[in-house]
This record gives sequence, structure tokens and C-alpha cells, in this order.
Amino acid sequence: MRQPRHVPRLRASRRGLREDGRRDRGRTRQSAGGAVLSSLRLRPTARGAGARAGTRLSSAAPGVDVAMLWVVGALLLTGLVMVYSASIALPDSPRFARYQPTHFLLRHLLAVCVGLAAAVVAFSVPMNRWQAWSGWLFLFGLVLLVIVLVPGVGKVVYGARRWLSLYVLNLQPSELMKLFVVLYAADYTVRKQDHMQTVRKGFLPMGFAVALVGLLLLLQPDMGAFVVIAGIAMGVLFLGGLSGKLFAGLVVIAGVTFSALIALSPWRRERIFAYLDPFDEANALGKGYQLSHSLIAFGRGEFFGVGLGGSVEKLHYLPEAHTDFLLAVIGEELGLVGVMAIIVAFFWLTRRAFEIGRQSIKLDRVYAGMVAKGIGLWIGFQAFINMGVNTGLLPTKGLTLPLMSYGGSGILVNCVAIAILLRVDFENRKLMRGAA
Repeated sequence: MRQPRHVPRLRASRRGLREDGRRDRGRTRQSAGGAVLSSLRLRPTARGAGARAGTRLSSAAPGVDVAMLWVVGALLLTGLVMVYSASIALPDSPRFARYQPTHFLLRHLLAVCVGLAAAVVAFSVPMNRWQAWSGWLFLFGLVLLVIVLVPGVGKVVYGARRWLSLYVLNLQPSELMKLFVVLYAADYTVRKQDHMQTVRKGFLPMGFAVALVGLLLLLQPDMGAFVVIAGIAMGVLFLGGLSGKLFAGLVVIAGVTFSALIALSPWRRERIFAYLDPFDEANALGKGYQLSHSLIAFGRGEFFGVGLGGSVEKLHYLPEAHTDFLLAVIGEELGLVGVMAIIVAFFWLTRRAFEIGRQSIKLDRVYAGMVAKGIGLWIGFQAFINMGVNTGLLPTKGLTLPLMSYGGSGILVNCVAIAILLRVDFENRKLMRGAA
């Protein structure tokens, strides 16, 4: 089987067994973790030996990555505070006149609580179970994407049919599909390792699956989610050993496809032109309205911000300040310092996900490693797009900031993804300690 890119081939551990199934007492008993450590030429008796395999374990290391818990907790709490700050004035507008000032805060808090409860459940599920369920979860996501398009079932907001009403909260199937694509693409690369260099058996099946997802998303329409899902699938396939030529061709095809979608859609073309010159009089009052006010917010914040709660742009000037443009409110109230802290936190989280993935693959747990890297790609890529949109580096696109922006489905799925990432690291630590 061809190994994923940049992954050394490991030798499987051998255990002497008698015909009656018992271990040979004459041989040295060696745990699975010790065997893997030996194959990596590490010192299995040294407590810090795992560091050379990419881990940071010590003799007193806990079972979970405490640093990641702190970073994720800080992002969730900061998001909770900033969502309240960005939405507190919304009831002053006619559209939200029947809401209380704490309406969005309480709903976001509920989403965080539900997400944390779901994360606890997700963490308790072993990675081999996630692998066994990955295909079924992907099919379940496709069914939800079809159901949301049914008139009278899918909820329409701003002309887009993207939500299923669950009364307590609204479920957005495209958010679930991001996680399901990570799990399915990781399993696909493991199953298709011998065919990753071929078009017919290596590329086309996954390409067809992503194209089907993209078609259903464009019918909503939700091009932002399609961009993220396509990016996740392409990234996981590349890391899993897809031929460089096939990957380059895939990038060209994706570029041509997205260019055609923009060229054939008048309102998407207008958005691109507005992005190029947001302060033009016609754009500033039209498609460039959000971007122009987002840039004004960053400009007002300067280095240290105007102070928590002191944003002017959130007072009905900046649309969707508590969702897609939350970073602009952070920039205005907390300044460049606050924005840089958020950027560093997401960079650290993405880098840590890749470290966990590399460690898992070195321990011959390829599926778990690919899932960890896929989650890192997803969180990092979506955060990059959201930050790029807020700062004017990328065209305006409706994508939330992971773990922070208002949105029940997004918070729920982000929490579950982090829990799975922690599970991968947890199983790595168990194996490094020689646990069965």
C-alpha cells in the first residue's frame, strides 16, 4: 500500500503466539505502543521518548491536550462576549423589534452548551467507530442537503434555503457536511491508497461525490460552503497521496468552475467588482456596503480599539455584525492587538491539528491522522477566508468565523470536530504509554 505523502513506512510489530492462542512466555512481552516506538527507533523505556515521534508527552502529561482546551475555551468565551456586544443594539431596528437585547446572547449560549454536550459524546467514540460510520454519515449529509431544498421544509432566509427548523434551533446541513466530508475523505484515502495515482479509481469517485455535494449546495445557494468543502476534499486527497499531476489538474478544474459560476451569475460579478473598489460611490451603497463599513470598523479600532462595547459600526451600519463580520467588531473594539490574538489562536490550533495528525500517522494510525489534518485544514481554511473577507483581502462571502460567530449549527459542528481532534490525540497518548 502506498503511504500518504511525507509519511515513513512502519514495520508491523510481531508477537509470538502458541498454537493455543497464548503468548509465548519465552519471548519478551511488548505492548503495541512499545512495538511502534521500537519501529521508530525510539527509547521505549524513556518517559520522554515520544517527543522524537512528534509528541510532547511527559511523565506527568494528562490524557488530553490541556493547551488546546484553553485555546478553544478562550475562542468560545471571546466569541460569546463579542456576539453579545455586536448584537445588543439589534432590537432597536424594526426587523428585530420584538427581540430582547440578550436574545442572540442566550441563543448563542444555548448553542455553545449543546455543542459542548455533543463534544463530550463525540470524544467518547473511538476513531475506529468514526471510520466505520464515515460512509453512512456522508450519505446522511446528502439526504439532509436534499431535504432542505424541499419547499415548505427548508427555511428560507435572505432568499437562501439552507436551514431545517428544529424549533429550539435551526440546523444547517452544509455545516454538518463539512465534518462528514473530513471523515469520508480520510477513509477514502486509506481505502484507495493503491489507486491514488490513477484517475479512474483514485480521483473520479471522490470527485463525483464532491461534485454532487456542490450541486446541492449551489441550489440553496451556498457557494461559501461549497468552496470550503471542495478545499477540504482536495487537501485531504493531496495529503493522502494523490498524484501531483492529478492535484494540479484538480486545482485548474476547480478554478475554471468557480470562475464560470461567477461569470454566469450577475450578482456574483457585482460582488467581485465591488470588492475591487468598495469605496466607489455605486459600490459603497450597493454590493460593497458591508466591506466598506467593515474596513471603517478596522480603521476606527487602530491599535488598541475603542473599548469593549464602544463600536459604532455595529449600530445598524455593518450588516451581519454578529455572524460573518464579527471580526470587524473585534477589530473596532479591541483593535489590532485583539485581532492579532485571534489570528495567533487559529494559527496555533491549525498547526497543532497537523502535529497530532503527523504523530498519529507515525504511530501507524493513518485514518486518525488524516482526520486530524482534515480538521486542521477545515478550521484554518474557513478562518482564513472569513478574516480575508473582513479585511478586504478576499471577495465578500457568507462564511462564519469558526468557534466564535453566531450560529447554532456552526458552533455545534465545530465543537464536535475539536472533540474528535482531542480523541485522536488521546488515543495517540494511550498508545505512546503502551496501553492496549
